[in-house]
Formats: sequence, structure tokens, C-alpha cells
Amino acid sequence: MFEAAIFDWDGTLADTRHSIVVSFHRALKEIGLDVSTEYIERRIGIGASETFRDILRSQGRVVDDVLVKQLVARKSEVQVELANEVKLFEGAEELLARLQGKMHVALASMNNRTVIGHLIEVKGLKKYFAYVMTGDRVSHSKPDPEIFLKTASELNVKPDRCVVFEDSIFGVKAAKSAGMRCIAVTTGVYSKEELNREKPDLIVKSLKDSEIARFIHV
Repeated sequence: MFEAAIFDWDGTLADTRHSIVVSFHRALKEIGLDVSTEYIERRIGIGASETFRDILRSQGRVVDDVLVKQLVARKSEVQVELANEVKLFEGAEELLARLQGKMHVALASMNNRTVIGHLIEVKGLKKYFAYVMTGDRVSHSKPDPEIFLKTASELNVKPDRCVVFEDSIFGVKAAKSAGMRCIAVTTGVYSKEELNREKPDLIVKSLKDSEIARFIHV
């Protein structure tokens, strides 16, 4: 049925919430700004550039592209420094291993290549992905479907033959807009009820859930 499985990273395969929050706070502190932890958490999934733009607008600051790039670069540096505190969710590596040879497996994250490249290397997951798409290679943030459509194109797989694993409402929206099936996990900041409103095809508590194998027939 499916020819490709496309995974999000933050909140789906790995628990990166604390490192993301800390990295945003540190970058913002250097320009004299601060926002609540919840404000940051509820935007995980749309990408650092878009989040910083939202913050600058909310604080009445000029949204300057040069400044945004500097903030993203600083945030990325801090996230790399905190790589050792990132933990994979239960069942993540087992699922990736199980899919090998059965379908194409890709990663599509709105985080940038510097951070993602480092994390999948240190966590030993690089070998599982046929392709890695990151936020710095797309023009539009989730919930726009661009990141998933580009990933499918790179894999040479039609969108309706792809299943996406996501934890955020933005990611589920993007997957469904791309014409893909979507499995949502409640390991991120969003509740089952919030995710359900975006109409994923399946909602599970973790990547260990046996319903996943039944859904994708592996």
C-alpha cells in the first residue's frame, strides 16, 4: 500500500522539547527579548525562522531577515551543544529498523540541516533515512505541504503512496494537505483532542503501538 514513510523529528522521533525551548530563550536573551516557554512550545513544528518572526512581531520589533538568520544560527548552536540531552522516544529506532527494505524512509523536519544532521549522526539514525529534508530547503513552513511534497518528489513516490508520522497540528495539516496519510503521535505538546481535529488517519500514544504495523502493513 505505502511506498514511503516520512518522519518528523522534533516530538515524533526524539524528545527535543527542552533543548528547543532553552535554545530559543538563549537566542532571544541576547537581543533583550523574552517570551513564555508555552509560547515557544506551541510553535514547535513551524520552524525557527517563522517562530522568531512571530516573536519579533509580537514584541513590536522590526522583522529583519538578517536578524532572523542570526537568531536561527544562535538557536542552532545551542541546540547542537545540548544534543546529549536529547532522547529518542521508545520504539523510534525499532520502527525505523523494521521499515528498512519494505519502503523508502525519509525525514522531513522544519528544524535546520545543521541541527538535524548533527542529531541523527550522534543518535545513530542516519543509516535509516534514504533522504533528509530540512526547513532551510523549503520556502514555506508547515502547515504548508511543501516540505512533504518535496520529500516525496525526491523519493520519486506519489503523495498518496506516502504515510507521514507527526506530532504537531501543523505537521498533520501539512501531511493531509499534501494528499498523504498521516499517523499522529501524542508525544509532542499537542493533546489527542487537538490532533484529532486535524483528522489524521490514526492517533497513537507512541511509536511502539501495534496499530502502526496494522495500518501500514509491515
